[in-house]
Amino acid sequence: MNMDLAKQLTLFSLRVVAGLLFLQAGGMKLFDWFGGIPIEHGGHPAILSQVWIGGVLEFYGGAAILVGLFARPVAFILSGEMAVAYFQFHQPNGFWPIQNHGEPAVLLCFIFLFFAAHGAGNWSIDNFIRRKKRER
Repeated sequence: MNMDLAKQLTLFSLRVVAGLLFLQAGGMKLFDWFGGIPIEHGGHPAILSQVWIGGVLEFYGGAAILVGLFARPVAFILSGEMAVAYFQFHQPNGFWPIQNHGEPAVLLCFIFLFFAAHGAGNWSIDNFIRRKKRER
């Protein structure tokens, strides 16, 4: 297999999986997918609450990352959201992510930071738009 193709495939796979995971987390908060947020953890969030805003960022940001649309700015915002989520909700429960169950937040924070710096890759709507602009 061509190394360039292998890199493109892995970047594409990472972007799609991260976007899909995030989209599902937002769908759980906003649309009660997968049973929604249990009542003992607050249930369906009120509009404009912090959890609702997080759900909006996760659902629509995850969809944008999934297809590679405005990937750099969206990924930068989502990376910040995950940093806030970690320090606000996980870090008070222990210093290390393994202690406070913050591994997904840390991992997604750095995955999104990578996409903010690198971009969505060749197989994305961003790249399609860039190619069309060059053709004009």
